[in-house]
Amino acid sequence: MNEKNIIEQENKLMANVFGKRPIVITKGKGATVWDINGKEYVDCMGSYGVALLGHCHPKVVTAICKQAKSLISCHASLYNDKRTEFLEKLTNITPKGLNKAFLSNSGAESVECAIKLARKYTGKPEIIAMMGGYHGKTMGALSATWDKKYREPFLPLVPDIKHVPPDNLDKIKEAISEKTAAVLAEPIRGEGGVRVPPDGFLEGLRQICDENNVLLILDEVQTGFGRTGKLFGCEHWGVTPDIMCLAKPFAGGLPIGVTVAKEPIMSSFKVGEHSTTFSGSPLVCAAGCAAIDALIEEKLTENAAILGKYFKEQLEKLQTKHSIVKEVRGKGLMIGMELRFEVFSVILKAAERGVLILDAGRNVLRFLPPLVITKKQIDKAISVLDLVLGEEEYARAASCPVSD
Repeated sequence: MNEKNIIEQENKLMANVFGKRPIVITKGKGATVWDINGKEYVDCMGSYGVALLGHCHPKVVTAICKQAKSLISCHASLYNDKRTEFLEKLTNITPKGLNKAFLSNSGAESVECAIKLARKYTGKPEIIAMMGGYHGKTMGALSATWDKKYREPFLPLVPDIKHVPPDNLDKIKEAISEKTAAVLAEPIRGEGGVRVPPDGFLEGLRQICDENNVLLILDEVQTGFGRTGKLFGCEHWGVTPDIMCLAKPFAGGLPIGVTVAKEPIMSSFKVGEHSTTFSGSPLVCAAGCAAIDALIEEKLTENAAILGKYFKEQLEKLQTKHSIVKEVRGKGLMIGMELRFEVFSVILKAAERGVLILDAGRNVLRFLPPLVITKKQIDKAISVLDLVLGEEEYARAASCPVSD
């Protein structure tokens, strides 16, 4: 099929729930993807953070092909060698004390598990989440997500989940009650605009939870696996949660969700209380083993810190050049550029010139490139963005009437 037919058929046959761009991607390698016509793009979307190792990482491809010849599916009611290997590798890199995991298929599922687990362990129903936070779109995760455009069509949601202003320790203290099981937060709010918390916030949140015998759940679906220049975002502030939600890149591009917790907390689940058919699939676990090996052996976390600093500095130079740029923020290769207007036209124009960029709300450009991106590719992204921002700036200036 040609590009036009693919777009028509996918629009006809697939649920209309994704904000589509008129591009048909057919190939990827590292931080580069190609469309059906052979056009090359620098990928700063990274499949919304999934392609952290780069597209089709050779270690992951080899592991998938090898495992597919041996065993693809094995329900978790049976033991499996590759699942055990993955769990060992996983718990060797998670923060100290987070040593027992539940494996699922997505970030939203990892959050669902965390909410249930907090309620089961504490015997209390209430979860406190942050305004501006995003945790997924299944019913429990959606109930913890803030944006009304996601929530309102599906009311009523799960009860006893309430929201407080982000980065405000006093409001969190006030919100905690005798019914509170846990506080749920992202170390850096991704969908909410790539918002880095002020110094002292996560440390203070940990202390408040400890003082009130409340669990701390950190959603590291987007910040985990080296993205921010540390293995996990919480490590920037020396904070360890009681429960951590992981997903996106942990299986090198295959679907995975991980909820990892302190052993006494995870062990509060009894047989049959939480499960999923595909938990710990051998194929996914083989990819996950290869992904962890690649991350460590190729020092990609360190690469995220070095190239993230360079990328952010170049974006800050654009901020000084273009008045329509309000702020640049982020850590590692999780970066946001806030503009003074909606970003959709910038995203489309950048794509036309061979650079794929995400949004994070109506006026924030979000950059989640693979950690294998090169300086040359970053420079191309900056050059294209410079051109597009200049065009947008000129168009807005031309449309404003000049006063006498």
